[in-house]
Order: sequence, then C-alpha cells, then structure tokens
Amino acid sequence: MRRPDGIAAPVALPCILGPTGAGKTAAALALALAFPGPVRILNADSRQVYREFPLITAQPSPEEQAAVPHRLYGFLPLSEKLGAGSYSRLADAAIRESLDAGALPVLVGGTGLYLKTLFAGIAPIPEVPADVLDQWRRACAAEGGPALHRLLGREDPEYAAKIHPHDRQRIVRALAVLQATGKPFSLWHKMPPLPSPYRPVKVGVGLPLSALEIRIRRRLEAMLEAGALEEARRAFVRFPDPSAPGWTAIGCRELLAHLNGLLSLEECRELWFRNTRAYAKRQLTWFRPDREITWFSPDQASALAEHVLEHTDFCGRRFRLDLGFTIP
Repeated sequence: MRRPDGIAAPVALPCILGPTGAGKTAAALALALAFPGPVRILNADSRQVYREFPLITAQPSPEEQAAVPHRLYGFLPLSEKLGAGSYSRLADAAIRESLDAGALPVLVGGTGLYLKTLFAGIAPIPEVPADVLDQWRRACAAEGGPALHRLLGREDPEYAAKIHPHDRQRIVRALAVLQATGKPFSLWHKMPPLPSPYRPVKVGVGLPLSALEIRIRRRLEAMLEAGALEEARRAFVRFPDPSAPGWTAIGCRELLAHLNGLLSLEECRELWFRNTRAYAKRQLTWFRPDREITWFSPDQASALAEHVLEHTDFCGRRFRLDLGFTIP
C-alpha cells in the first residue's frame, strides 16, 4: 500500500497484549474466527519459543494450532536464547510470509520488549545472502564462538566489545554482514533508522490483579495435572545444565529446583504461583502507560475482534514488502 504522496504506508498489524494468564490465546483464536479471511497467529512471548516446554510456558495446544496456523511457537531448544533483535528478524520474516500469502498476521504475547523492538525504527542493513550466512555458521561450528569473536574483534572491535564470546548468533551475523556489505555491523547501527513497515493496532486483554491471581492459580494446577512435572523431567534428562536459558522461564526454574531436591512439590507449586503473579504485575506496569492500547476483559472477545476489524485495513489482499532492507 502507498500513501497519496507515493511513500509506502505501514501495514496495520493487530497486537494482542497483556499479562500472563489473562486469556490472550483465546482472544487471538476468537479474532481469527471472526476475521473475513485467513489469519496467522505469531508468537510475541519470550518463553513460548521453547520447544521443550509447551505445557509449562502455556503455548497454544495442538488443537488450537491446528485450527489456525501459528508461527514462532516451540521452535527453540532450551539451550539457546532469543534476544529482541533476533526475535524481530524472525517476526519480520513471518509477517512478510503471511502478507505475501494474503493472510493477516496477528501478534500475540506479553513480552513488551519484543514488540517495542519490532515496531521501532529499522537500521538499513541490506539482506545478507544465505550462502554467506551458511559459510559463517559452518565456520563457527568448526572453530567455536570464541575464535570467531576474536576475529570479529580485529575487524569490528566496537561491536565485538558489546557481545559475549559465546553468542554465536550475533557473532555469525556480524561477520556475515561485514563480508556481504564491506561495512562493519557497528557502522550500520549508527546510520539513521528507517521507519518500520508495520503499524501496531494494540489491544490488551487484562484483569485486575486480584482476579488475575485466580486465573493464574487455576492454570498452574491444570498444567501440573496435564503433566508439567513430567515435561520438566524429560527436559532435564537432555539439558541438565541449570544455566541454560530455557530454565530461566517461570515454572521451569521452580520445577528444576524440585527435580534437584531443593524444593518439595508443594513448595515448588507455591513459588511458581508467587513468581507468576509477580511477573504479571510487572507486565501490567509495563503496558499501563501505553495509551495506544485499547483494553478488554477476557469475556469481551467479540468486542476485541470488532475493534480490530474497524482499525485494520487488511481485506485479504496480498502485500509484498519490497523494501530493500531487513530488520538487523
């Protein structure tokens, strides 16, 4: 789409936000059923990316994912971390794929930093050829992250100083960008950002904390009944290192402490509940100042869908975002 002055207008994307346990998944499914065209639901939660923890991180069920296509859920091993920049690149690719297919992307999640980064201005880094990325991935696998980090330190010391020697993903991307463009990653990030090709239509699903506590407690008990402890036990067999990024998720770390004999199951349950409640409170604090969010309660799914329909100019058309750059 283009504005009358010929400049490409940002594509309006629904974003369903809110604290954990409020009912964002149900709201997204209701929106998908109400929308007059295909919908793809894209995860915007930093914990629901983990492959080993579909129950503990409350990912959409297999039945829910079968009803509506979902993207960016349960794909990352718990040994890896997905930062906001990496998430933005993956979300950008998933959004473009959806738009090219004529489907409306709906972002759903409670990680405000992920969405803030996605909709912020974009550094004008050109697309890196796949073969160049593959070359550096193979080199990193063969030589290790620290060796390539030292190489990056010679070529781009400013950026190398900002990242850990074991952060393979960022090291590989920085070296690939340097090879493909002839310019260091740090220089690209100093260039004036380009505007995002997307405009968020923000809708929140929320409740007072006292009511949210009841939902959190019920969901936690349902997770345990469905096999959350067994899920953690299976993951522990494969990834016993407690410092692995996936174990930092609420619920995962408490269950790990129980498996290591540090907490009884009852102590684990109570700590899990308290930490989830505290996290929900932090999320509410993060989202509360954002005046762009229109809030709905969990039982107002129809009203939420109507609001999105009114504020989204997407009618099943195909959009190709040939912008000449990617999210860095």
